[in-house]
Amino acid sequence: MAEQLGKDRRTHYCGELRREDAGKKVCVMGWVKKRRNLGNLLFIDLRDRSGYVQLAFDDSTDAALFEKANGCRNEFVLSATGTVRVRSSINPDIPTGEVEIFVEQLKILGESETPPFEIVDDCKTAEDIRLKYRYLDLRRSNLQRNIMLRHRVAKVTRDYFDENGFIEIETPYLIRSTPEGARDYLVPSRVHPGSFYALPQSPQLYKQLSMVAGFDRYFQIARCFRDEDLRADRQPEFTQIDLEMSFVDMEDIFKIAEGYVSRLFREVLNVEIPMPIPRYTYREVMERFGSDKPDIRFGMEIHDLSEAVRGCGFSVFTNALEEGGSVRCIVLKGAAEQMTRKEIDKLVEYAKGCGAKGVAWVRRAEQTSSSFLKFLTEEEIAKLYEAAECEEGDILLAMAEADTSRLLYLLGQLRLEAANRLGIKREGFSFLWVVEFPFFEYDRESGEWLAMHHPFTAVMDDCLPYLESDKGRVRAKCYDLVLNGIELSSGSIRITDPVLQAKIFELLGLSDEEAHAKFGYLLDAFRYGAPPHGGMAIGLDRLVMQMVGAETLRDVVAFPKVQNASELMTGCPAEVPEQALRDLGLHPDQIIEKNS
Repeated sequence: MAEQLGKDRRTHYCGELRREDAGKKVCVMGWVKKRRNLGNLLFIDLRDRSGYVQLAFDDSTDAALFEKANGCRNEFVLSATGTVRVRSSINPDIPTGEVEIFVEQLKILGESETPPFEIVDDCKTAEDIRLKYRYLDLRRSNLQRNIMLRHRVAKVTRDYFDENGFIEIETPYLIRSTPEGARDYLVPSRVHPGSFYALPQSPQLYKQLSMVAGFDRYFQIARCFRDEDLRADRQPEFTQIDLEMSFVDMEDIFKIAEGYVSRLFREVLNVEIPMPIPRYTYREVMERFGSDKPDIRFGMEIHDLSEAVRGCGFSVFTNALEEGGSVRCIVLKGAAEQMTRKEIDKLVEYAKGCGAKGVAWVRRAEQTSSSFLKFLTEEEIAKLYEAAECEEGDILLAMAEADTSRLLYLLGQLRLEAANRLGIKREGFSFLWVVEFPFFEYDRESGEWLAMHHPFTAVMDDCLPYLESDKGRVRAKCYDLVLNGIELSSGSIRITDPVLQAKIFELLGLSDEEAHAKFGYLLDAFRYGAPPHGGMAIGLDRLVMQMVGAETLRDVVAFPKVQNASELMTGCPAEVPEQALRDLGLHPDQIIEKNS
């Protein structure tokens, strides 16, 4: 039977007590982590969000109190009052390991059935079971540390942007559906039958309107929603640190963002991030790493072999070059001893699974083996090794494609997989900016040029002459912030010139009518004095995930969704009563009647 709290007042959290607290009368409250009965001695580890402390009972303890303590089971909720004393057997592995509480009063505030899994950090229970009982899973100390660190990140964020003149403005959750590249979550309106709100994919248009309104510097820890397939670093609802600034260029935004990163890591993790954050152009990261969000904590950069193998006897290479493509490679330094032929074959199969036609390889060792060297002369082999910087003991993996962009992407995928299979250590926090993205990207299926970013992204000044004549040369005033191979943020300087904006819409195939139907309220606002502005949004979930070294967002989000966008704990999404559908005009009978 649970007891009332009465006049008991908690004086300390369990994980706070130290040797200097010896002799103090304290009251702690929490959950039973473990009970140990040693005959005339009994110990209970009591846990709360701060950690745990040992409660002690011995032969001098009142018999009824000893019996009550002996009846406590794991996850019972207790209030314990007693005196702190130095432990006879010190546990150096926990912060409270030098002390214990000799209990004089014990109350059982809540009893517990046997949990469906053991609540320990290295729990081996299947994740779907733990997510079904997420409120129990969240009692594990590693998850509690992650959630509390996330809270600290949010606090430092608000402090930093407030101190730098930003105003926190809440934007609506129920908005007009706007195309942003992913499907909207739609909310039917009862008051306006047949009409729908959308949940925001981002506050993009509202924050730009805040600049037109004159707030100058906006930020928000914004909740966003996208109806898209889930990955380890993606949830259907997510949080981003959103900001927009007026009267700025890219340098101003970089300065604010770098100041934020520096302060956040210093205050939360006591880690100094080298400043300024290095910058790479989009073209450079694709050429060197095969990714627009590269992990640069290890080398294995891409080498261009095109000139070295031009005119050689290997038709796979020469055919790609004749079609206007290229031949590129990565080199696995010192891997010849580590990787067998069978393991190389697995890498080749992985690349084919990504869409590669094949991989030509060399295992350069005392007994060199290769899939293609027999087609090359000694001179051509020497040129190949020189261009690839391939030495004795290395493995060379090469690809040839008519489409160089596709080739670079495939090598980027292979680079990461090879690093994983070789167990290459990737430690620390490596930030970089990626700048000068292409404004347009060519869609081979439709034969059209599409916007790589949202259509309000400004064009680099020197690219304006090429908007109509050479779209492939047009670069955008946009930038991504990347951490350890994860895109944390995307941002841009915005278009505020109505004439240029109309031209961009035209180039993207949007008529004036379509543009005004989708974005009319923003375009109208720009007629009344829009300041030059730009901004960005940093993914809070992904940022915290990197800071704590988690492998999935589910380790840093309190109540996450799973792969099919459902929540196992509450069983949502779920059906609703028929009357609720009728109120919204969505009952099947109403829809059939309307259509007929």
